[in-house]
Amino acid sequence: MAGCIVGWAHTPFGKLDAEDIESLIGRVTREAMADAGIEPADIDEIYLGHYGGGFVRERFLSSLPLQVSESLRFKPSTRVENACATGSAAIYQGLNSIAAGRARFVLAIGAEKMTGVQGPQVSEILMNSAYLKEEGEAENGFAGIFGQIAGSYFERYGDQSEALARIAAKNHSNGAANPLAQFRKDLGYDFCRNVSDRNPIVAAPLKRSDCSAVSDGAAAVILASEDAARSCGKAIRFRANQHVNEFKPMSRRDMTRFEGCEHAWAAAFAEAGASLQDLGMVETHDCFTIAELIEYEAMGLTPKGQGARAINEGWTQKTGRLPVNPSGGLKAKGHPIGATGVSMHVMASMQLSGTAGAMQVKAPGLVGVFNMGGAAVAHYVSILERGH
Repeated sequence: MAGCIVGWAHTPFGKLDAEDIESLIGRVTREAMADAGIEPADIDEIYLGHYGGGFVRERFLSSLPLQVSESLRFKPSTRVENACATGSAAIYQGLNSIAAGRARFVLAIGAEKMTGVQGPQVSEILMNSAYLKEEGEAENGFAGIFGQIAGSYFERYGDQSEALARIAAKNHSNGAANPLAQFRKDLGYDFCRNVSDRNPIVAAPLKRSDCSAVSDGAAAVILASEDAARSCGKAIRFRANQHVNEFKPMSRRDMTRFEGCEHAWAAAFAEAGASLQDLGMVETHDCFTIAELIEYEAMGLTPKGQGARAINEGWTQKTGRLPVNPSGGLKAKGHPIGATGVSMHVMASMQLSGTAGAMQVKAPGLVGVFNMGGAAVAHYVSILERGH
């Protein structure tokens, strides 16, 4: 698929009391255009990724980016949503517009303000991504859904608590080097491995350290056709961008493997003319540590049931054979739902442009991004490389 990222912006993630959803959207809109060196009049189309569902009262948000400039007035702007893969959905639609020849420059935004609601209401909103006819009564909300997935995996392949703790510890260690991350403290393996007052069981066998947190934040990218990108100071090129959706009911699937994830990676590798061995790093969707473990297998890093090898033997550490989530991932960086997919693409672009600072891995070459919505329902894979 033709298309490049030529500019980006990213707020800190966390509890941003001084920001509302409009200010977050406006901030990254201005900063992404400035980073790309383009004017508002150059934007042909806008896609805004926002999960919503009750986190904020205002739900018709597609025109909020236009507030930034009179030159954005009357531009086509559409809100898109695909659960936790909403940000990648915005990018995917923007790339489709470019591939169709309808746009040269597209603004793709992801934004979420989640911390304005509390406790049970958060769980209720998030559970709207589950198949409520069968899964709506899951204890502890979406953590309970992934607790069930972890329990099924443990039953088939043995207790993987050690591997999950190592994944959590890795991502928190990486997040400590990310100035935009919600959590910037290296918690260590022992804390993540053991149940304590500060790390209780949330949804057995998952502890608090296995679960991503409620977050506010926004990110944006400027997408450009390859021709238009030549006029910009930098370009991160899409070698591949693939999207597949799965059946929604977990009862119709083997939840110890993410088959939609497998299909998305396979399609992306075919489009890119590349393989897993060609990637220098991956940003993957670790909403819960069990998700990252199963994703190791789905991307082809290990055979089924052996994902623990990748973390226990250090393969996915920042200095390992395939660094995974050098940004800290959703676990440490934060997971403002609509912003997550765009954030992952920004983190990948920073790595490829050599501007990732303390997060930087050595000469990544090709970078893979995997963003997932719901309980392994919506799947997006991008493979990126440095352009001119």
